[in-house]
Amino acid sequence: MTTSRVTAGERREGGEDRGRLAQLLEDDPADLYENAPCGYLSTLSDGTIVKVNRTLCAWLGRPAEEVLRTRLRDLLSVGGQVFHDTHLTPLLRMQGAVREVALDVVRADGSLLPCLVNAVEVRAPDGTPLMVRATLFEATARRRYEREILAARRAAETSEARSRALQQFTAELAAAVTVADAAAVVVHRSRRAARAAGAALWLVEPDPHDRDAEPDVVLSASEGMPADLLRALDETSPGRVEEVLDAGVRTVPVSPALHDSWPEVARTAEAAGYSDLVVVPVTADGDHLGALALALSAGSDDDLISLVDPGQHHSLSEADADLLATLGRQAGQALERARLHQETARQAERSAFLLDAARLLARATGVTETVERLAEMVVPRLADMCLLDLVVEHGMERVVARHGDPARQPLVDELRAWAPPYRELPAPARAALEAGHTRWFPAIADEWLAEVVRDPVELAAVQGLELASVISVPLVAEGRSLGVMTLSADRRRPPFTSADVELAEQLALQVSLMMAKAQRFELEARTSHTLQATLLPPAPPQVAGISVAVRYLAATYGVEIGGDFYDLAPLPGDQVAIAVGDVVGHDITAAATMGQLRSVYRALLVEAPAPAAVIDRLQASWPLLGLQRMATALFATLDQTTGLLRVASAGHPPPLLIADGSVEFLPVLPSRMLGAPPAPAVEWCGVLPPGATLVLFTDGLVESRTSDIDAGLARLRTAARRRATTDPDELCDRLLGDLAGTHRADDIALLALTRDA
Repeated sequence: MTTSRVTAGERREGGEDRGRLAQLLEDDPADLYENAPCGYLSTLSDGTIVKVNRTLCAWLGRPAEEVLRTRLRDLLSVGGQVFHDTHLTPLLRMQGAVREVALDVVRADGSLLPCLVNAVEVRAPDGTPLMVRATLFEATARRRYEREILAARRAAETSEARSRALQQFTAELAAAVTVADAAAVVVHRSRRAARAAGAALWLVEPDPHDRDAEPDVVLSASEGMPADLLRALDETSPGRVEEVLDAGVRTVPVSPALHDSWPEVARTAEAAGYSDLVVVPVTADGDHLGALALALSAGSDDDLISLVDPGQHHSLSEADADLLATLGRQAGQALERARLHQETARQAERSAFLLDAARLLARATGVTETVERLAEMVVPRLADMCLLDLVVEHGMERVVARHGDPARQPLVDELRAWAPPYRELPAPARAALEAGHTRWFPAIADEWLAEVVRDPVELAAVQGLELASVISVPLVAEGRSLGVMTLSADRRRPPFTSADVELAEQLALQVSLMMAKAQRFELEARTSHTLQATLLPPAPPQVAGISVAVRYLAATYGVEIGGDFYDLAPLPGDQVAIAVGDVVGHDITAAATMGQLRSVYRALLVEAPAPAAVIDRLQASWPLLGLQRMATALFATLDQTTGLLRVASAGHPPPLLIADGSVEFLPVLPSRMLGAPPAPAVEWCGVLPPGATLVLFTDGLVESRTSDIDAGLARLRTAARRRATTDPDELCDRLLGDLAGTHRADDIALLALTRDA
């Protein structure tokens, strides 16, 4: 057994501690009052302090004698005194108590001590106020915490305001279609987001003829900025575009430094009452598109950009700079999108023009009539004037001279006297014909005209047309020069662009190849129809016990010839061989490969091989056959008596089985395409019930440019279920009616086989 021993010294020390604790407990009421962790005081009804504890005196840094006989309000800050008189005292009178009133107490050194005050008014039985007892809790940490919460709340509100401004900015930009619309939104919304007094947007316009030259900077939109300041800012751009855009978002104070560098900018900005100019680069995918300038007024009030007192300068916080940088990037993306949209629209107009020209040329019955009608299309849609000089049997001849303005047509008619066959070609056309390529004159100077025009009367007619830009394109077909086409724009129309030159060249090519294309298309159409009719098998033979229907639809795009095929052949032993396939490509080579593949397949049927064996033999012999294209194919055999069906696929879509109201694709596992590295074929076996229909098809039936093959297979299954019938001919017509559109990018081969019930 272990015993503990207490020494005499320990007993003596323990006794002393218990004595001190007993003394403290005996003196507890007084000690608790004097040394409590809060301040205690008592006041008369007029607020005079008559009792105060030691804790509060220590907080105030004043002795009790100094605190006593003063009033509570005299210990408070000025704001606290106002609150004491207007709120604290009336509440005590009405309620008899107040809790957690925030007041600042003034220490002896003049500093403020944040406190929370609880007070109770002691009253006589008749309700007469006798005294007030109050406790004061030091609230420095709590006040700091509340300030932090308030600051966080303000930061959140500011962030939310920025987010709303950015969302509104983005939403309105998304609706802008043109560059002008997008520029107007950028200026208006940026000005509002930044609470700026004015805003303006400049866009960079590179020189289309010299990419290394300093780009032009064009004012695209402005709001609230005086015209003289805009002009002054315009004058600062030459030679400084990249320097300004590379600097990022920055504030330029209207200061003596700005007066020294750009006095006119500083003077006009100062006259408008601006204190700072904020420059925001407008970018898209790292490319500089322009700059947004925001003018901040000396007396403006802004909840996004940090402002100071009127007359001083603004400074951007990191968050404000990030917001403006984001606005610049969003603006750049919107402007780039608008430019692309406008360019797409212009390209669509050019494409529509070329399409109309192609249609016109396709209906051509004679060269003279066609070029006259073509000139009516060219002016004024593409140019103000169109001249066409052609090579004829005895030299050159001007066959077309047309102006889009009837009032100026007489001037064009006068120029015929100085054109072939009477004179040589004018300078632009002569230069294009001699060089053998397009000559583009973006601008026509009077000095150049005086040099190249040979007669004063001719010069007067040319000057009367006010030519501003000229394109001359030689007409060449099959290596033979046919003439030259000249298009001109006057000063009322914008000068020709590189896109206009490209359009003129495409138009010239259409004119040049008009007859050659017609002859080639006629030959190709005749050849394709003959070849396709020769290669496709004849109507399927009559086979006892089954009904068969086949369909073939040629594509409507390109040459009407392709590599799709179908086949059905009786075999010994009441067997029927069935095949459908599709050679890669859509041309004569594909059709020729299809014919060879079908011939080889028919030769293999002599031995009545299983479908998988057919694929294996074709794969093995493909290099020996020298076939130039790969192909997908589906091979099957059907026992007419038992209905036993064997199917193998070489990368081809599975057949569709319609039986007893159900429509399902057979689970045929495809092997590799014919012509690909060989791999063993997998064969599926099953029974085709009496009355059931098997549908074999090529992918032209189920594929489209707008959806994948899985969606097409789903549409086929739905159509087959909706159009179910035991008549193969009727089924083929119904399926083609539902799935084969008027315009087809690929051929369609379809074979439907029904086993008689």
